[in-house]
Amino acid sequence: MLPYINAPFAYLANKIGTGPDELKLLFSFLLSYPLAGVLKRVPDTRPEQKNLFILSVSIFYLVGLFDLWDGLRTILISSLGSYAIAKFLRGSPYMPWVGFVFLMCHMSVNHIARQAANDPHSVDITGAQMVLVMKLSAFCWNVADGALPEAELSDFQKDRRLPELPALLDFAGYVFFFPSLMAGPAFDFAEYRRWLDTTMFDVPVTVDPSKKPPTRRKRRIPRSGTPAMVKLLTGAVWLVVFLKLSPTFYPEVLSEQRFLEHGFVRRLLIMYMIPLTARAKYYGVWTMTEGACVLTGLGYNGVDPATGKVLWDRLRNISPWEVELAQNTRAYLGGWNINTNSWLRNYVYLRVTPRGKKPGFRATLATFTTSAFWHGFYPGYYMSFVLASLIQTVAKNIRRYCRPFFLDPKTQAPLPSKKYYDVLSWVTTQLTFSFTTTPFLVLSFSGSLQAWARVYFYAVVGTFASMAFFASPAKPHLRRMLEQRAARAGVAPQQQQQQQPAKSAAAAPAVAKGQKTLAPPAAAADADGMHRTLSSDSLSSAVSREPILGMSSDLQLDFDEALSEIRAEVDARKVKADALKKAA
Repeated sequence: MLPYINAPFAYLANKIGTGPDELKLLFSFLLSYPLAGVLKRVPDTRPEQKNLFILSVSIFYLVGLFDLWDGLRTILISSLGSYAIAKFLRGSPYMPWVGFVFLMCHMSVNHIARQAANDPHSVDITGAQMVLVMKLSAFCWNVADGALPEAELSDFQKDRRLPELPALLDFAGYVFFFPSLMAGPAFDFAEYRRWLDTTMFDVPVTVDPSKKPPTRRKRRIPRSGTPAMVKLLTGAVWLVVFLKLSPTFYPEVLSEQRFLEHGFVRRLLIMYMIPLTARAKYYGVWTMTEGACVLTGLGYNGVDPATGKVLWDRLRNISPWEVELAQNTRAYLGGWNINTNSWLRNYVYLRVTPRGKKPGFRATLATFTTSAFWHGFYPGYYMSFVLASLIQTVAKNIRRYCRPFFLDPKTQAPLPSKKYYDVLSWVTTQLTFSFTTTPFLVLSFSGSLQAWARVYFYAVVGTFASMAFFASPAKPHLRRMLEQRAARAGVAPQQQQQQQPAKSAAAAPAVAKGQKTLAPPAAAADADGMHRTLSSDSLSSAVSREPILGMSSDLQLDFDEALSEIRAEVDARKVKADALKKAA
């Protein structure tokens, strides 16, 4: 740490009652804006200077500001280890898996160390390492894809493949990219390389030359100051919301005696406000770091050919209003931590499936396990993940068997009564997920159980009651009612079945609105299928099956598939044993 640099932060932290490391983290986010402006002004013809500037700033953050010598060592071990694995095992089909296991194990060690230290006000390297795991595991897959024939790759893989290993200096710039070093967003090396050599800013021939984005002083990077400042101010507003609410709505409130003095409805509202307050901090941080990336030009995502509007949402990691106004679980989870969703989808879920087959139980289980381990080992994380998976299964049944009653059976247009369904869905989704995400903040098993018990396990009771309802004769009864309703409207059963998949496929890219290069969660950009993944004819069903943040969207279906796979394996072994007996 540089001499005397800690003194002003310690003084201010003592005055406002927070930790000096937290103030330093905020300071680094703010400082990244003027430094991003400097980075943008490094000549486009000198990429090596851009890399050296990035390295200098990141080392200042890690060592000069935070005194994280151990953190610098951790980043070097992960990055150089991944580069060596990609270089020396490049011809092996197991290379990306070796890299993935190496990165996850290394991060797990630091997760355990952080959990043992139990100091929430200090900044350690695990947050940066979580981002780095996404970047480096994707890097290994991109190198592996670069060794495969293009005919075997999807459009997404072709876009991100690396036929040659990058130079170490370019790779170091990618690893240490300072606007996203501590909190993300993550991105692939191919995107960084296009930003570095400015090919990212090539204007397609479909765009009218008069609508070409404006630049300054012969730079190819379009003007990005205004959208970056909007992100900065938006993030600042969310942080102000967090600072205003956090003295009242903090996780420890749930274990205090005075919490029991309130009535049940008041306790529900408090439990709703505590996760909302925590989310406001993440909204602020992620929006501010995205804004710094936009200022460098890396957030550039093309030009709308119709309007000429420049899109800056390539690295969008959060959609606050999509989360806060969500009326179902998929929308709620899909608007949260978008980059992690994208990474889990493109580099875990679609990679564990044998080529030519659709992702099933094994892909879901692998994605769930990866997401859980990636977050850490606090019991509260796993309580939230398991309950959220159950809730997704219930929500899917409600959407399939209850929501159609509020739609016109012929046109699928909303009926006047649909607005009541929407309000009830919003209230149910928000209250259910405030309950579900509480363990993510409380962290401990006993503390999470205590918090749930103080609101009578309402979401657990409602979830299991709903699962019992849909496992009863009520489910086929609802199906018959919908069929009779459709018949009265003159809709053939086959036509009715085709309407919902069509809407599901159309809804897939909605999560990724405006994202043209970066494949987001449930993106339709991979409709042609990735290497070792699903085919386009199964996209609509696969989209609804894809786990979000690793959580299964249909536990019942996954459980049925697991039983089928076990039976098939047992039958295959019996046939093999019988064949051996006959041969003997």
